[in-house]
Amino acid sequence: MPAADEQQLISRAREGSHEAFRVLVERHMKRAYNVAFGFVGNHEDASEVAQEAFFRAHRALSSFREEAGFGTWLHRIVVNLAMNRVKKNRARAEREVDTGHPAAQGAAGDPGNPPGEDMSEHIERALHELPTLQRAVVILRHIDGLSTKQVSRILRCSEGTVKTHLFRGLKKMREKLDYLQEDLA
Repeated sequence: MPAADEQQLISRAREGSHEAFRVLVERHMKRAYNVAFGFVGNHEDASEVAQEAFFRAHRALSSFREEAGFGTWLHRIVVNLAMNRVKKNRARAEREVDTGHPAAQGAAGDPGNPPGEDMSEHIERALHELPTLQRAVVILRHIDGLSTKQVSRILRCSEGTVKTHLFRGLKKMREKLDYLQEDLA
């Protein structure tokens, strides 16, 4: 989408046009949802994170400085919310395990190959086992196809840091997925 068109929509949304903001939401919803899903790994949480991101973006639209595009700014909001959701879910799961809550029993599945599981499920599991920042970099760089510079803006770190986390994350994923290659041999 041309930058001028997006700037016009942002200006109209700042002036109170719900229609202009609706168009921004429609243009960015799929990507926001996909980024959120890459972090949280389930549809309900991803939908909630994406909706919350748009709510916060709408509320903070007057402070948007347009140094980066709206999509980059929104990505940053989605990533922050998704990372917070992952931490919250992880803490909840740890509390359930500590208290012996029935929902926690059986949560740690067999790392083997359940029947009918395809390659994408193995990759998704390996991705979700990465530390949060490494997972964020892998998702934004390889799944969303953003440049290293865009990822560094979203995560507010240097491009060198992005490259380091990308290298380490991909290396860990390869190690976690090595057993698949052995099974094929």
